[in-house]
Amino acid sequence: MFIAVFALQYRYMAGNGLDLDPQIAALLGETSTEIDVARKNRVFCNRNLRMDSIEMIGFDMDYTLALYHQDKLESLSIELTLKKLIEKHNYPREILDLSYDPQWAIRGLMVDRKLGNVFKMDRHSYVGRCFHGFRLLTQEQRRAAYGGEKQNFDQDRFEWIDTLFGLPEVVMYMTLVDWYDSQSAAGKMPAVDYATLFHDIRMAIDEAHRDDTLKSVIKANLSSFIVKDPLLAEALHKLRSSGKKLFVLTNSLWDYTDAVMSFLLDGERKAYPSWRNYFDLVIVGGAKPAFFNEQRPFMQVDAKSGVVSPVENAKQLSRDKVYQGGNVVEFEQATNIRGENCLYIGDHIYGDILRLRKQHMWRTAMVLQELEREIAVSDRMDGQIRDLDLLDRRNRNLESEIDFQSLRLKKIQRFLDDDALPAPTRAKLDDERKKTREALEALRDRAKLMTAEVDSLEARLERGYNPHWGSCLREGNENSRFGEQVNDYADLYTSRVSNFAPYSPLRYFRAPRRPMPHEI
Repeated sequence: MFIAVFALQYRYMAGNGLDLDPQIAALLGETSTEIDVARKNRVFCNRNLRMDSIEMIGFDMDYTLALYHQDKLESLSIELTLKKLIEKHNYPREILDLSYDPQWAIRGLMVDRKLGNVFKMDRHSYVGRCFHGFRLLTQEQRRAAYGGEKQNFDQDRFEWIDTLFGLPEVVMYMTLVDWYDSQSAAGKMPAVDYATLFHDIRMAIDEAHRDDTLKSVIKANLSSFIVKDPLLAEALHKLRSSGKKLFVLTNSLWDYTDAVMSFLLDGERKAYPSWRNYFDLVIVGGAKPAFFNEQRPFMQVDAKSGVVSPVENAKQLSRDKVYQGGNVVEFEQATNIRGENCLYIGDHIYGDILRLRKQHMWRTAMVLQELEREIAVSDRMDGQIRDLDLLDRRNRNLESEIDFQSLRLKKIQRFLDDDALPAPTRAKLDDERKKTREALEALRDRAKLMTAEVDSLEARLERGYNPHWGSCLREGNENSRFGEQVNDYADLYTSRVSNFAPYSPLRYFRAPRRPMPHEI
């Protein structure tokens, strides 16, 4: 009895990040505590979430359970897409010889198919940096294109890039816009239609996904494209051992899902000879976000033959079967678990996160594969970030002093404009005006130098994240639009599913207190 009570106390302490005796940890089978976890591998909380109230946890597969070697996947996607553009859409073979630099794309960009621009927005949907091909637009050019009136970024003209799968599209689009513009300027070919160009790239890359061209290459060499996380099995086991049900809900079809999940989990733990042993339900071809907002029927997939057949009773979903399609209403009826008792973990802000939070009140966690690198960069440049904060504060103080001296100069001038002002007073004020003007000019010179220093340091910091776009979660002093969506719709976020392993499955995740500007 004492051991059992002590074990419960220990697990509570471990789940709340207290430093514990390693011998006791070994006795209880605990591998680590939160206090040991590097910042880049932590789970971050936007909205309080009690894991002890979560009865079922769902997982997307691509970029959630299965992380990809992004550089290799992008190279493959670009190679296959270019071939289809040439063979099926009659693009010139010269496009194969262009350089497609992956650093031209990050998650959270917006493509303007009408003007051929790609830009990044802050949380207020203000257009920040903007490129036409590889040419950075000036502030005046940005204002001319997007500053005259409030833009409706939901219209067909704009394409929001919020998944890592979409990055190759942006790289190809920017490269080809730049190339076609140069060819047109040299009189070698007519001007390209930017909307048609993006449509053709999207069609070609979708074809590569649909006809299995892309996934057949990945399946033939899984280790080259998929990250095999040694801690994934432990994280899933720990969640299951706490009494929670687990399920997979992916848009990928059965043959690809089975190959990837087998590579990740088969034989990783003796108690789970097959990856399916970890999960109570497996749903493939979910067509998210349609799974959450349409009434598509559940189908059953024969795991051996792959044959798809109707489900007789969708209210009784079985652990030993594989399902395809379906909808959230029948899923909740079959599992008898609804709303805040279900946590879904995915990587797509729209397909996995937003609809669940807005329409069904499920709890959500978002996997941001790029988060590890973002945190590593901020840790490495911590000193420069602190310097920038200090310069910002000094710059604000300097601007306040400039405002004060400017106002003082205007007041003096108003007195001097009075013809009835006595001569002695006028002489003193005239002398004071001269001193104030000299002080103001000196302050403005200092301000110019400080602004240049701030701009230079800020540019160096942003290049540390990405040479063209900076951090995917920030734009200037604000959250980026993408970062704000993560903040608004993901209860939790982290860089990989295995980051849940060091935490107690019963943990109470608490969001930090966020002061308003007047409270700082």
